[in-house]
Amino acid sequence: MQWNVYLSGEIHTDWREQIIEGASSLPIAFTSAVTNHEASDAAGDVLGTEAENFWRDHKSSKVNSIRTRTLIEKCDVAVIRFGDKYKQWNAAFDAGICAAAGKPYITLHDDSLIHPLKEVDGAAMGWAQTPEQVVEILRYVIEQQ
Repeated sequence: MQWNVYLSGEIHTDWREQIIEGASSLPIAFTSAVTNHEASDAAGDVLGTEAENFWRDHKSSKVNSIRTRTLIEKCDVAVIRFGDKYKQWNAAFDAGICAAAGKPYITLHDDSLIHPLKEVDGAAMGWAQTPEQVVEILRYVIEQQ
């Protein structure tokens, strides 16, 4: 079986690459939201120029959600990363989509975020602190017979 793993969240570190490299021997296809910040912000620009940032962000979020919702619906499991530098509201929203759809997900964050993410972690199937731990969880669920 080919597993489909959706990688959501923080875009300022190489955690995605670490997981993809660490799981390279596993039958996994990885998908993700657009990780180019400028491209993501401009996703709705094709629909016309906006004078107010609110409306530009509104259009771009809707265009981006086509990709995000489709990939989450098709995934077998999601990994949702919360970094300590920026608040990833989009990642929390993705976790909510997963929880509502019954999609298993693993959160990835350090222990300083335990309290603010208690509800998000409460619905997760696991909480990892490192990309290596995520890889080991994926290895276990895929390889155990």
